[in-house]
Amino acid sequence: MAQLLGSCGQLTSPFRSAESRARLGRSRHIQPCLARSSARNQQELCSGPAHQLAALKTAAAGALVSACVLLAPPALADLNQAEANIGGEFGIGTSKQYGEAEINGRDFHGEDLRRSNFTAASCRNCNFKDTKLQGTYFIKAVVAKANFENADLSDALMDRAVINQANLKNAILERVIFTRSDFGGADIEGADFSNALVDKTQQIALCRYASGQNAFTGVDTRKSLGCGSRRKFASSAPSSDEGPQVADDQKKAFQSTMPTYRQ
Repeated sequence: MAQLLGSCGQLTSPFRSAESRARLGRSRHIQPCLARSSARNQQELCSGPAHQLAALKTAAAGALVSACVLLAPPALADLNQAEANIGGEFGIGTSKQYGEAEINGRDFHGEDLRRSNFTAASCRNCNFKDTKLQGTYFIKAVVAKANFENADLSDALMDRAVINQANLKNAILERVIFTRSDFGGADIEGADFSNALVDKTQQIALCRYASGQNAFTGVDTRKSLGCGSRRKFASSAPSSDEGPQVADDQKKAFQSTMPTYRQ
């Protein structure tokens, strides 16, 4: 490909070597044989080596030019404007885009942010109190000391997140993925962890001080975490074949709360 594109540059370059200019001059003297020959020597001129070589060069040059046109890369074309305006999954309805954004201390109190993206965002001290956050993405997000009191985070992806010293009072955390996340010092009084995926080490640490009952679902925090007897603890682990399963009525209840962006 590189050799072919290099040949394209030679064809279109205004600078030619002396040898190429000489060859070009000789080729100009080879006129169509039928136009300048007599009837007697037409066959000799048309079948001669010089004419065959000139015809071969002409055909090769035409093929090379065609290949250059077809294979040459586009010249810094802009993105399709219609495609750029679509914006993908986010930026539609309640779905906002804060991926990798630095929004420390931002106040989202009471907003509807369902299915929004906070992946790898820095959300230290953000206020998400009373916020709708169902189906959001907090993957690798830093939400240290953030306020999630009374927030609904059902079905959110919050794995590998930093949740240290966050306020999760009365937060609904049903079916949230918390794998490899750090809850160090988080306030979980009244939080509902029903069917959430929490690492064993974090689950043990949270059960040491878990308390309260969720004001919205009525679920006991310790029960939702599987705290208590060894049997309850084992059955609460999602890796167990007897672990928590999402009931059909819970699935339907979740789907009914989600907005429809496209039919």
